[in-house]
Amino acid sequence: MAQFNYHETADFIQNELRLKTFPLAVKFLKDKADFPEKTRQPSKVLSKRVAICQGVTMARIHGWTVGLTREDLICVPAMITFGFSGASDPVETLGKLFCEINFSQDEKRGIEEVKDMVRLENDEYEAVVLAPLQKGLYDPDTVVFYGNPAQVMRMVQAMVYQEGRRIAGNFGGKVECSEYLIAPFKTQAPRIVVPGMGDRIFSMAQDDEMVFSIPGKQLEGMVEGLKAAGKKIGARYPVTFYQNFQPEFPKMYNELGKELGLF
Repeated sequence: MAQFNYHETADFIQNELRLKTFPLAVKFLKDKADFPEKTRQPSKVLSKRVAICQGVTMARIHGWTVGLTREDLICVPAMITFGFSGASDPVETLGKLFCEINFSQDEKRGIEEVKDMVRLENDEYEAVVLAPLQKGLYDPDTVVFYGNPAQVMRMVQAMVYQEGRRIAGNFGGKVECSEYLIAPFKTQAPRIVVPGMGDRIFSMAQDDEMVFSIPGKQLEGMVEGLKAAGKKIGARYPVTFYQNFQPEFPKMYNELGKELGLF
């Protein structure tokens, strides 16, 4: 187990932001034999293949430690992106698929979009493991938070406070698991993500949910940022409403109030 106290850190973030689901620790493994004890592989414990985003839901809502290898997965676009497909040309293969399912006007545009996506090369990693951050099972490569726009805003404020630069986004509306799982690890920069079609259909991401992901190394900095960002003006979640005003009521209310001698 890592020396950093992930349990206290995760509890602080979850309480500070009132998150509905567990923050996730994500680890990419060269060897699936390195799965933590009691890791659940869907192909073994459920006798089913799943989408990567389903594994995310199992971890962030059920609190499971979920291990995913090629044998556990059934979502072809994600398998290509995570390097589990063995496709001879992953970029061209996925770009053609985008065209075939009418997410791209033509193959050229589909391929150009895939070039903009952050992905893993074939067999670069053998497995990915997802677990609630509170468990502190390993030092995460990526940390993932699901929240509403206001909660994500606070995390953005925290990271901008620490890093001194604004957060970039890379939006496509599909295969977004690569954006919130792979991209922070490979680019070593935070990501704001709008959950895609698969997240909504298979992993039941809600209409009010967004994703904020950071490299694992930036977790401590984000905590410090949450404590400090906007402190002098009382920035927090839930955002406090401004109340220093006198409301206006319909004319009939005012007339009755005068008759009653209320004002």
